[in-house]
Amino acid sequence: MSATLSGAELIAESLVALSVSHIFGIVGIPVIEAADACIARGITFVSFRNEQAASYAASIYGYLTGKPGVCLVVGGPGVLHAVAGVGNASANHLPLLLLAGSSETHQTKKGAFQELDQVAYLTPHTKLAARPANLEALPGLLEQAYRVSYFGRPGPTYIDLPGDFIKGTADRSQIPLIKPPGPAPKSSGDPARISQAIALLRTAKSPLIIVGKGAAYARAENAIRALHTYLQVPFLPTPMGKGVIPDDSVLNVSAARSAALKSADVVLLLGARLNWILHYGEPPKYHTDVQFIQVDLAGDELGNNAAQPELAIVGDVGLVAEQLLAGFQQVQPPALVQAALPTHLETIKARNTAKAARTDIDQAFPIKYQPVYRVIREALAQHTATSGQRVVYVSEGANTMDISRSSFPLQEPRTRLDAGTNATMGVGLGYAIAAKAADPASLVVAIEGDSAFGFSAIEVETAVRSRLPVIIIVMNNSGVYHGVDPKLYETLDAKPLPSTALQLETKYHLLAESLGARGYLVHTLDEVQTAFEDALAHPTETSVLNIIIDVGKDKKLEFGWMASTKKAKL
Repeated sequence: MSATLSGAELIAESLVALSVSHIFGIVGIPVIEAADACIARGITFVSFRNEQAASYAASIYGYLTGKPGVCLVVGGPGVLHAVAGVGNASANHLPLLLLAGSSETHQTKKGAFQELDQVAYLTPHTKLAARPANLEALPGLLEQAYRVSYFGRPGPTYIDLPGDFIKGTADRSQIPLIKPPGPAPKSSGDPARISQAIALLRTAKSPLIIVGKGAAYARAENAIRALHTYLQVPFLPTPMGKGVIPDDSVLNVSAARSAALKSADVVLLLGARLNWILHYGEPPKYHTDVQFIQVDLAGDELGNNAAQPELAIVGDVGLVAEQLLAGFQQVQPPALVQAALPTHLETIKARNTAKAARTDIDQAFPIKYQPVYRVIREALAQHTATSGQRVVYVSEGANTMDISRSSFPLQEPRTRLDAGTNATMGVGLGYAIAAKAADPASLVVAIEGDSAFGFSAIEVETAVRSRLPVIIIVMNNSGVYHGVDPKLYETLDAKPLPSTALQLETKYHLLAESLGARGYLVHTLDEVQTAFEDALAHPTETSVLNIIIDVGKDKKLEFGWMASTKKAKL
């Protein structure tokens, strides 16, 4: 072993020591050598076509694996592009370690190539942003940034890699040894708060459990399922909290969501925030006297918006669920056990479920979202019944994503990835590729609105080149939200197109073929089934189904979960 090693080799050795197996990014001067050194040490480098997609991929890889996803980009504009992923990781609390090259230290403030004070720029958006004082300090700083990213509340961190550091050499004997930090430490809840929560839930007339993506990230499904099995009360998952408790439970009130929120008097909030997705916990969506027992690992989240800080429990959601179950089991007789939904919720759920079933079999032309999803859902059910393959759904695009949430029931956590807290468009293909990298045996299905697909469509080539095959469903209504009226194109000279317009029936299937994927143009439900089954029959290839759907031009422009957010009248 050489007595010296280059900065690039030191970066690679440090990441290997931290057990990093994948890096997502785009290379250029000066990080090419660092990327190549990582590849030489056995790390898989997934090279994207845009830093945004790479940073999104790294962040969701962190969510899926529980350890920070690593993203490597060039400095200056590369960092500016990657900040999209940093912001998304910060909003969703996803563990991400961003590494970026920067101009050589002796050129600081001289207007160097792609010069940007990246540490100052990223400090407000990260848990830690730093540049090592010298090359020998780099391993320790990488370990710190890696650890900080997922210890406590997860989030993004950043380390600056000056060009002269990457190209420099270090004395191996002067390099401190580093090792993986291990699992993030967990804390249980305050016993007094646990007892208080149990007493409150025992007296609740209409209790409700809300499960958020924090519970999924915490791998708390076993503890939460055990607690729910004992309590037998209605529950509601948030979009990425689906599957923590299986969707097919009779106590799932997703189909009666508004009524369940409105009637709840005590809500046990597990790993979810009272942000816009849950209407801030405020009227008119909730009863004015509702009480929230909020469980979160971040103390500064507790009590926000309508939540009552005096009822909140800080701790790991899985450990707190175990504490609650143990406390309930000591109560004689068992406290809640309802075993069935309250009559009014059951009635609304049955009505909405029947309505959805009628919509699913709509044979109108052009075809609509729900019938397309039904065909895909049934084909997937048949496929998984014979193959046992795990399916991971990725979805983005307002209506495409919103409607798909209720169309694809989940029985496992971390199998639905969507635009998240910031409703970020452009995450789809990065998420899909990262999901396949995290679990190559899984079947990854990305359901994309045509507008959302446009943000990262070129990454189809990344999936093909990286041999990370996914199936991409493009719901093509020729516009943003519900699309445009085709007649507007006939009077283009007289009437400008609306801001929501896209080109009519863009040939995404031909784009896919040009990038090495399988492409399908679909107009009918029969064609949906034929194309999707053919895609399933070619599991080693990326496929893109370009499905032309109804534009829904007469509908109000509105994102479903933003409806009815007006403040209640007092």
